[in-house]
Amino acid sequence: MEPVTLTTDRLVLRAVGPEDTDAVFAAAQDPDIQRWTTVPSPYLYEHARGFTGRMVPDGWAGDSMFTFGLFLPAGDLVGMLGITMRGLGEAEIGYWGAKEHRGNGYVSEAASAVARWAFTERCVDRLEWRAEVGNHASRAVAERAGFTVEGTLRSALNNKGVRRDCWVGSLLPSDLGLPSAAPYLPARA
Repeated sequence: MEPVTLTTDRLVLRAVGPEDTDAVFAAAQDPDIQRWTTVPSPYLYEHARGFTGRMVPDGWAGDSMFTFGLFLPAGDLVGMLGITMRGLGEAEIGYWGAKEHRGNGYVSEAASAVARWAFTERCVDRLEWRAEVGNHASRAVAERAGFTVEGTLRSALNNKGVRRDCWVGSLLPSDLGLPSAAPYLPARA
């Protein structure tokens, strides 16, 4: 698939490319991004170059991972968000916000827009969010975007070779008033 560009009230969401390598590298120097996400640590320039030059374009081309840079209209990178396809109708969302732009609701705004796109354009029926237990900022973003936190999974994340417990949540098309691509029969309580 060719990369798409989405817009929200305050953001332009587009695939990053080689021209964004410096901005990605600078943002990923933040110790919180290196701590809570699976980006390499230390994060070297070659990591940013591989991400913007190979990983992002390959994900779009293979219909396997749809990565969006979150940009202000003036061009400042405020975060990154990716949708990784996990199976038929199932995908996982991941994101980070640039330190100097946190607290403005940008990542939640982007997560809502990209979720809507995934549901309507990629036939996703379940969008899953995971974050290491203790990553309260990621959980707050997910909850603001409408995700339902479903519980804790033991040893379900591997971050830099260490197994960690994680919170898991989901967003369904019906949570946004959208139809599902496949029928859904919820369990009866």
